[in-house]
Amino acid sequence: MPGRPAFTQVRDWAYQLQAYAGDGVSELVGSAHQLVVIDLARDAGSDWFTAAETGRLRAAGKWALAYFEIGSIEEYRPEYPVLRDRYPGLILNRWPSWPQEHFVRYWDERWWDLVVRPRVDQAIRAGFDGVYLDTPLAYEEIDLALVPRATRDSLAWLMVGLIGRLSRYAKEHKPGMLVVPQNSPELRRWPGYTSSIDGIGIEELYYRATDLPCTADWCATNLANVRALRAAGKAVLAVDYATNPAHIRHACDRYRAEGFAGYVTTVDLDRLSGSCPSGG
Repeated sequence: MPGRPAFTQVRDWAYQLQAYAGDGVSELVGSAHQLVVIDLARDAGSDWFTAAETGRLRAAGKWALAYFEIGSIEEYRPEYPVLRDRYPGLILNRWPSWPQEHFVRYWDERWWDLVVRPRVDQAIRAGFDGVYLDTPLAYEEIDLALVPRATRDSLAWLMVGLIGRLSRYAKEHKPGMLVVPQNSPELRRWPGYTSSIDGIGIEELYYRATDLPCTADWCATNLANVRALRAAGKAVLAVDYATNPAHIRHACDRYRAEGFAGYVTTVDLDRLSGSCPSGG
C-alpha cells in the first residue's frame, strides 16, 4: 500500500463532482493525484459512494474528501423536496449564478438536523477522510431583505458557528476527520474559525472561468488570506479554471511557489484533469 503524504504536505489534488468514469472511482484510483474531492453521491443524489470505494482510494495512497454544501441547497438534492414542501421558510433567495440553487437559513436547527448532520454522518459511514464544505459564502449572498434583523457581520458569525459545530461533531464521531471549507478565507478573522478547520479550498486565485486572469481586488485579498491560513499550518487546496497551456503552467508555478496543493480544470468539474507539469 503506497504511503500517503501528511495532509498539509499534499501538493496535487483532483476535484470532480460528476461524470465519474464507469460510475466509480477506478479512474481516480489510477491517477497520480494525492487527494481527491468527490461528491457524497455519484449521481449528486443518494447513490452514495461506499466505504469499499473510499478504501480503494486510501489503498492507492490518496486522501478522499466528501463534497457537500452547507449554506445552500440545489433542487436536485434528495433533501430539497422535503424542505420545499414541509419547511419552505428555510429556503431563501435563488443564487443567480446557479439557478437551480437556493441559499438557506443555515443557522436554523432544522437545517442542521435535516441536512448538515446527516451529510456528515454519511461521509463518516462511507469512510471518507474528511468533508469539503461548499457555500460558506452564503453569508455574503443571502438577500438581507429576507432576514431583516441580520447583518453581514452577524451572518458571518453564524457561518463560523456552523462550521465550528460541524467540526466538533465530525471529530467527536471520527477522530481525525478533516474539515475543509471552500472559499471565504476572510472568515479566518473571526475568533475560533481557524482552529476549527484543517484546510481551505479556494477557487480562482489566478484564473477565473475560463482562462481569465484574476485581477480584481478580491483576488489579491483571497490570496493574502489563504497565505495567512497556510502560515497557520492549514492545507490550501487551490483550483483554477483554465485550458490554455500557458495559463496552466503559470498557475502550477504559483502553487509550487506558495506551497499550495493545486489543480487546474474546467468549471463543470466533470472530468479528471492531469497533474501540474513538473518543473518550471
